[in-house]
Amino acid sequence: MESVLLINCMTVAAVSFIVIAYRFWMVKKETRKLPSGTMGFPLIGETLEFMFYSYTTHPEAFMTKRRLKYGKVFKSHLFGNKTIVSTDAEINKFIMQGDMTVLVPDYPKSIKELMGESSILFTHGSLHKKVHGLIGSFLKSPGLKSQVTADMQHYIQMSMSCWKDDQIIPIQDASKEVIYKILVKGLVGMEAGKYMDLLRLHFHQFIAGLVSLPFKIPGSTFYKSLQASLIFQPLGSAGCSSPSLGIYAKKKLVQLMKSIIGERRRMRKNEKNMVPSPVKDMIDAFINDGSDELTDDHVVSNLINLMIPGNDSVPALIALVVKNLSESPLALRQIEEENMQLKKTKTDVGMKLVWRDYASLSFTQDVITESLRMGNIVTSVIRKAMTDIEIKGHFIPKGWSVMAYIRTVHYDDDFYEDPYKFNPWRWQNQKKDMGRFSPFGGGQRLCPGVEFARLEASIYIHHLITSFSWVAQEDMHVSWPTPRMRKGMPVKIKRKI
Repeated sequence: MESVLLINCMTVAAVSFIVIAYRFWMVKKETRKLPSGTMGFPLIGETLEFMFYSYTTHPEAFMTKRRLKYGKVFKSHLFGNKTIVSTDAEINKFIMQGDMTVLVPDYPKSIKELMGESSILFTHGSLHKKVHGLIGSFLKSPGLKSQVTADMQHYIQMSMSCWKDDQIIPIQDASKEVIYKILVKGLVGMEAGKYMDLLRLHFHQFIAGLVSLPFKIPGSTFYKSLQASLIFQPLGSAGCSSPSLGIYAKKKLVQLMKSIIGERRRMRKNEKNMVPSPVKDMIDAFINDGSDELTDDHVVSNLINLMIPGNDSVPALIALVVKNLSESPLALRQIEEENMQLKKTKTDVGMKLVWRDYASLSFTQDVITESLRMGNIVTSVIRKAMTDIEIKGHFIPKGWSVMAYIRTVHYDDDFYEDPYKFNPWRWQNQKKDMGRFSPFGGGQRLCPGVEFARLEASIYIHHLITSFSWVAQEDMHVSWPTPRMRKGMPVKIKRKI
């Protein structure tokens, strides 16, 4: 019996040794060329620490700490994925411009589940090129810019006409109201009203879930947001203000947009022997393509994608501009003089401002650029390695995520003198190299709405500066779940005489 037990023990010990040796060899084989770093805790990796720093005024501190310890490129485990993180400008540029068959888009599981495979975030090849081109062409069109300029001027004047002296206005929230109306009209042709309000009712919950931890635990942000894409009650079941609507954001968007798309397709079918109607919104731009590749699911997913900047990115940019100007009297004085001069020039000749006027405000554009650098509306770009690759001597195994972290580069003193200082004058001589300045990503997946976002911000800032003076209230910039001012950038305003 003892000999049998001894043999069994020896067998177990031998098998255990072989398993341990094999696992050690496999780990050593996989990691012998990997950048230095740590994988953090089981399952969650270093995600919680990353999120913690994102709630502070210096979210890049997570990266800076590891950059000092391991170098500009290091390994980590974020959002459920083994990840190689780059804070190197040259490598980031390669990641954004690289072969799209080798480095494919990769995002946290929550984003994948909520946005769907039809989203431009996950399509590639000819379909991605087609969708990206259609969106870019529409958003850059002079006709849309003219429409947006007129509409924004109207909505801004309506909004600001209600403001009273010494009132506290959260600029981020106030501008969001205007930008959202512009986007919904530009995307689906919908005017302000109760259905637009319904679309927005639970949209904030949907957005919060996009970058949450992908755990389907009842009560969690991700769980609630996932329900937003699954649960639906018929439109009109209750009044707009009723909390019992139970209509969740994404499903409302999908249902309503599909009905609009269906109607537009029927109209286009009836116009076969007639002069086609002009393109008036993004739905028209998609369905006028006439391609069988673009299904209704593709159209809806990408319309929702384009709505996200209206909820977060552009209003956050406007709030950042106000914050930075509030802390720089010299910059505020110069941008005020530039905008007041434009207003006076147009008023003297009895002409309204057009989109080219706003684009001509050079110092205003420098202020926006510097706010983009410091605010980092897009903090990172994530790809997945489809094969083993090596970049500047750094090994990236097949199946690993690759994060090009942009914010750290934007604060790199190798590229920017005194990087934590708001200095819009630096852009009078600074080149906008993609590796060093990438506020909207880069390469084939550069955000197609870059010019559109700048125009919206320029128009809002112009009307704010030429109509009001303000005193900024206490607030701070955070980067989670999306870059924004935590309190909405409240200011005490006074109307200019």
